[in-house]
Amino acid sequence: MTTTPSDPTAGPADGLPPVVDLAAWQLARDELLVREKAHTREGDAIAAARRRLPMVEVDGTAEVVGPDGPVPFLDLFQGRDELVVYQHMWYDGAPHQGQCEGCTTTAWHLKDAVYLNARGVSFAVLTTGPWDEVASYVSFMGYTQPWYSVRDTEAPIGGEMGYLASFLRSGDRAFLTYSTTGRGNEPVNGSLALLDMTPYGRGEAWEDKPAGRPEGHSPCWYWRSDADGNADWGPTSRPVPQWTRPGATPVQTLGRQGHHH
Repeated sequence: MTTTPSDPTAGPADGLPPVVDLAAWQLARDELLVREKAHTREGDAIAAARRRLPMVEVDGTAEVVGPDGPVPFLDLFQGRDELVVYQHMWYDGAPHQGQCEGCTTTAWHLKDAVYLNARGVSFAVLTTGPWDEVASYVSFMGYTQPWYSVRDTEAPIGGEMGYLASFLRSGDRAFLTYSTTGRGNEPVNGSLALLDMTPYGRGEAWEDKPAGRPEGHSPCWYWRSDADGNADWGPTSRPVPQWTRPGATPVQTLGRQGHHH
């Protein structure tokens, strides 16, 4: 059911999109679709170029530490030829709520890798944390994908944390083929893509939005919340998914220095 304003020139409250009939909306939508299709085609072309990147050999015998103790990096492929890893930042000695909020968003969106596995791609999370701390955190968060500590390995296996990387196996040899930088993790975070489809967007100050829309805040402002679900980076907040875990309570410290947002 659709409704037509009694005064077609009357719009909604200030800052909201103008109200038009379906035909006018479809025309505007189709104009944007031209740009969206061009964006998709360029994305396909970039992916094609990505597949043509050279690769660098890594030490497949380098030991990483998981639930079964030290294992060679090659084990992370689980017999498959391709491997994607997320390199999760770690703050030594920090409680669960003090671990990286941004890494939490990426890891949370990668809790299930069945479709990767179906395509012949394995997935693992790597982190520089000591294994005893990592194991406790993984248990608390309920993560089911494999995690490994790369604390004592060198780059590129133990490379810069906070990014995704792809590896290729050929027999008993392993190669780094790609890694992200900057906002390159965003495709994993489906929540961001959905927010980009909404009229208010991500609610971040850097976004280009029409006048009158809700004022944006600093990036990632809603990635932590208090016990009542209110976005908050104060002393009693936690990364948002942690509130879904049994026993999560308000806290008084992140347990680490140099907290930044």
